[in-house]
Amino acid sequence: MKLKTLEDLFVEQMRDIYDAEKQLVKALPKMAKAATSADLKTAFKNHLEETKGHVKRLEQVFELVGQKARGKSCAAMEGLIEEGKEMIEADAEHAVKDAGLIAAAQRVEHYEMAGYGCLHTWAKQLGHAEAADLLEKTLNEEKSADQKLTAIAESAVNVAAEGGEEDV
Repeated sequence: MKLKTLEDLFVEQMRDIYDAEKQLVKALPKMAKAATSADLKTAFKNHLEETKGHVKRLEQVFELVGQKARGKSCAAMEGLIEEGKEMIEADAEHAVKDAGLIAAAQRVEHYEMAGYGCLHTWAKQLGHAEAADLLEKTLNEEKSADQKLTAIAESAVNVAAEGGEEDV
């Protein structure tokens, strides 16, 4: 696809994040299963449900801008998920693994925040007000997920990992 306009870029980047979200729907259950902290398991499970909503919301945005909802392979998310998989498979104390899973998940959240931030800005500039509102809602949910992960890390997981504790 040749990118001639901001609209072209907007659609191309929507396809990228659409694929990213669909990859994440498959990865989050594995992260939840690998986590030992009850709070972290719950956070991953809750974010899975939010992520399913993000996929549906993106489908709405595609419809609003007159495009078919389809993904474009997101290599960045593939890499981020692969790093998360390495942490899942790591031979590590439980709390240390949980801290690593949080770090991997936060990398994902920051990638998504960057993507949704750009999409939101472009949607506003292109006059897609309703699409911009939907994208902003997702952006805010991604920020909230990142903040929840930080809170779990700072309140228990990192302290337990520092001491080499088996459980959080």
